Amino acid sequence: MASSMIHLAVAHEINKKINRDNAQLLIGSIAPDISKLVGENKIKSHFLNSIDDEIPDMDRFLAKYQKHLDDDFVMGYFIHLYTDYLWYKYFMTQIYNENTITKLDGSVFKVTPETYKLYMYNDYTNLNIILLDKHDMDLSIFYNEIPDLKDIIEEIPMSRINLILESAGVIIENTKVRKDFMFNIDNVEHFIKLATDIIIPEIEKLTLHESK
Repeated sequence: MASSMIHLAVAHEINKKINRDNAQLLIGSIAPDISKLVGENKIKSHFLNSIDDEIPDMDRFLAKYQKHLDDDFVMGYFIHLYTDYLWYKYFMTQIYNENTITKLDGSVFKVTPETYKLYMYNDYTNLNIILLDKHDMDLSIFYNEIPDLKDIIEEIPMSRINLILESAGVIIENTKVRKDFMFNIDNVEHFIKLATDIIIPEIEKLTLHESK
């Protein structure tokens, strides 16, 4: 799955166009990942069809929650799932070369599929440093009081939403520590733009349909 910071960056860029409540939208954009913090499998929170699946079933989500896309938290949740859908459809198969890892000094070395996945999850903090600078995101949601969120999404425990904010806040603090390897930031930025450009028209189509 995409990292919390990538999810926040996509939601941040999308909100420049749709102008929703920023705090609620951004919290919604990382909310599905609360599952791992409460000891649950992500099948339910990410609308997966099996334990071996990685791609959210967007049709199943929309069948249940399209009528609630006027809620900013639900919209953020939708953006998260769609971003994960695009991550596995495009980034993992086309944009990023999963056979190589690039060090901070620019050198490149090959990895096996197993070590690639390990580096992918361990190395997100290097991306976070750059994404924070590039997208100038308002991160006050991690320090201010949690806004009043409607209990609409049944697949996550809304009463424990503070856990995902605390976890993401720790991740942001850890961006101060650089590690030895990093992904190609140009590829990640390409993905963020791709996701933004695909999701915005979809939001416009879905919300227009609901307003009729």
